[in-house]
Amino acid sequence: MKFQIEHTNTFYYDNFVDQSMNHIRLKPRTDECQRLLAYRTEITPSSMTKEHIDLWGNHVETFFIPEKHEHLTLKTISTVSIQKSPFIRMIECSDEMQSIFHSELFRHHYLAYINETPYTFLYKEQIEEFKEILGPMQDPVRYSLRLMEYIHESFRYDTSTTQVSTKAYESWPFRAGVCQDYAHIMIGVLRSQGIPARYVSGYLYVGEDSALVGDAATHAWVEVMIPGIGWVGLDPTNNVEALEQHIRIGTGRDYADVSPLQGVYRGGGQNLDVKVSVTLIDQ
Repeated sequence: MKFQIEHTNTFYYDNFVDQSMNHIRLKPRTDECQRLLAYRTEITPSSMTKEHIDLWGNHVETFFIPEKHEHLTLKTISTVSIQKSPFIRMIECSDEMQSIFHSELFRHHYLAYINETPYTFLYKEQIEEFKEILGPMQDPVRYSLRLMEYIHESFRYDTSTTQVSTKAYESWPFRAGVCQDYAHIMIGVLRSQGIPARYVSGYLYVGEDSALVGDAATHAWVEVMIPGIGWVGLDPTNNVEALEQHIRIGTGRDYADVSPLQGVYRGGGQNLDVKVSVTLIDQ
């Protein structure tokens, strides 16, 4: 499937800003299942960008605007092709896979995705609640699928309950939030069981007559490291494996590693308007 994504961020400042430095992570990845065919960035006021790859393998574009401006518009246009088939429910965790999973080498290699972070932190009693419902973790594949289903059924998608700074331990008592909250909670529980899990930011193609939710802006889901297989995407917001409708931008330990926009400026307050459209152009 081939998609075109247009993502526009417009910052409106309370008064003139005389300079700003910004970092953006909005360039989709190219990997074994996803291919970036075209990408461009349009910035107003105009600015050149400098690109580098961060520690987690994400594309980061940096730009500086030295002149006074009352608003900043950043638009990215991407064309992406994805070919992916479902397979996680067909995976049987063999003795060899279990041996790898329980090895010290495996744990050490993925320690960054096993340690808790501020966004994924859950209280001990919250972890115990999941343990009571899901039972012991004997198979990382089946456990991940059960956890995804439980969070999906227990949590309500609501854009008014949480904010971008809300942590997993804060959103779980509400049983409501957005895709970012679903992902952080699931990652927190997986890591408590020693399962390497990382946060994924990207886009979701919903299309017509679809039950999927999360296409209003950037979407978020989870990737689980399956021994001998690799990273597999799971979307707890929709209780589905991340397949050809999920367009990957970046991965990290949590939202802080893949925040689409980060920057500093000199001036007053601001308001942000975000518009995202994902169009299917070939199937």
